Amino acid sequence: MDEKLIRDPYNPLRYPLLIVISGPSGVGKDSVVQQLQKQNYPVHFVVTATSRPPRPGEVHGVDYFFVSDDEFEALIRNAELLEHAIVYGQHKGIPKQQVREALASGKDVLMRLDVQGAATVKRMAPDAVLVFLSASSEEELAERLRQRHTDTEPQIQCRLQIAREEMQRLDEFDYVVVNQDSHLDETVDQVIRIIKSEHCRVHPRRVTL
Repeated sequence: MDEKLIRDPYNPLRYPLLIVISGPSGVGKDSVVQQLQKQNYPVHFVVTATSRPPRPGEVHGVDYFFVSDDEFEALIRNAELLEHAIVYGQHKGIPKQQVREALASGKDVLMRLDVQGAATVKRMAPDAVLVFLSASSEEELAERLRQRHTDTEPQIQCRLQIAREEMQRLDEFDYVVVNQDSHLDETVDQVIRIIKSEHCRVHPRRVTL
């Protein structure tokens, strides 16, 4: 039966969302996710799988899913990863199973990815909600990168060039949120409003994996 014929406006159907927070390096993706976690916002925060061994204090299933190289290769062969990459010679990726289980329980799922990873997820799950996080200007982004004290100036210039290229892909996203310096709470509130508004859609997104 056609869903639109049986929906009750006083008891609308609710489908869980798959939300991707993305954007250039340095815009504050981790900060937004960490703030949502501190607020105990009711979503499943995706845990990444990695082939590297755990570091002291890291917990399997909380910080990462720690798997062997062979196990990771099996996940790739069986198409059981939403996206994956090799970072510093070690595999990293997002297992589909945890996302499936969270969605099946009715929970929204939230993950943070780079722009390329977000595009990969959108191809696999067209109804995913993609949020592009941006700094208020390139100058502000450059200053944030310098304040991290993790890159040389040539590396920072390389990151800025990549950011310019990523900004050209805004049309691939559903929303853009500007994360201004010292306004993290406002940024997080905007993300929450996006999630709430998506649950008010007359024609809800339905994610399948």
